[in-house]
Amino acid sequence: MANFSAAFLVSYDTQSGSKNAAFDLPPSAHVLNSSSCGKENTSDPTLRIAFGEGHTLTFNFSRNATRYGVQRMSFVYNLSDTRTFPNASSKESKTVESVTDIQADLDTRYHCVSATETRMGGVTLTLRDATIQAYLSNSSFSKRETRCRQDVPSPTTAPPRPSPSPPPPESPSVAKYNVSGSNGTCLLASMGLQLNVSYARSDNTTVTRVLNINPNKTSASGSCGSQTVTLELRGEDVALLLFQFGMNTSSSQFFLKGIQVNMTLPDARDPAFRAANESLRALQATVGNSYKCNAQEHVQVTQALSVNIFRVWVQAFKVEGDTFGSVEECLLDENSMLIPVAVGGALAGLVLTVLIAYLVGRKRSHAGYQTI
Repeated sequence: MANFSAAFLVSYDTQSGSKNAAFDLPPSAHVLNSSSCGKENTSDPTLRIAFGEGHTLTFNFSRNATRYGVQRMSFVYNLSDTRTFPNASSKESKTVESVTDIQADLDTRYHCVSATETRMGGVTLTLRDATIQAYLSNSSFSKRETRCRQDVPSPTTAPPRPSPSPPPPESPSVAKYNVSGSNGTCLLASMGLQLNVSYARSDNTTVTRVLNINPNKTSASGSCGSQTVTLELRGEDVALLLFQFGMNTSSSQFFLKGIQVNMTLPDARDPAFRAANESLRALQATVGNSYKCNAQEHVQVTQALSVNIFRVWVQAFKVEGDTFGSVEECLLDENSMLIPVAVGGALAGLVLTVLIAYLVGRKRSHAGYQTI
């Protein structure tokens, strides 16, 4: 028996280079008849879960005198599934596998609330809130459980306390990115990117890490769609930084609708970090025009992740001649221009008032002698 959620990150090849496909195990996933409870002294239990167009996740169990576990995990993915793997160069099915650290005492259920990451070749599988048990004595989970090491807090007598954050790094370098499809360029972007990641460390303290995206160590790819444009960035510190732009057809405007980050934090209690939000509304402008902001934009993705965007200039969907269209300035820039205008207007009014007072005073001083 098993109850869990799973997220997949698969790297695959296209004609325009390597791309990442990120997707979750859907509710429609089902157990195949080829799954087995195994036979004593002959074979061990095998759980095979199928979903989508030919994708299969398999758990192979084993046991000894006191414990059992997932000896091997394997994943078969079908690159001919164009919805999941658009523009894949190959249409074959690929198989990857890996050993795991999923183990529990006999007659207990394995329980792990924390996310656990398993890398199998070009595939990263993240399990969350997993309850798994093999070699059951009856048809239900055991009342006793073995918790995973990620859920067990480090011994401490003091409550968790925030750790002092290091000073923020300098502003990130600004780089230009573009995404092209069969109909030409669908995204132009020039911006500097900075991530703010909050997480619990293995010593039970909380820290916020500020990370600049280095364009010189980052590769860019993406995809063009009629309603969605995607920019994917991958580097040495971030496995995936994804920006998703959408279009409001009724108002003919494009906007940043989603951000996803996948990365590994070695000193975190849960090293596999993933955050995503597909309900954003930022960097908005009319289709055919470009959005520009010299001020720093702050986008809150989740409670644990925010993205600072510096000197952004972006245009999605309708891009003519690989050049930015007419500029729509952000409100932050417009407000910053109001300050010098207001100050200049106030100074001009003050000078005018002094000049008028001087002229009036000068005219009165020449009015002749007055009676004492």
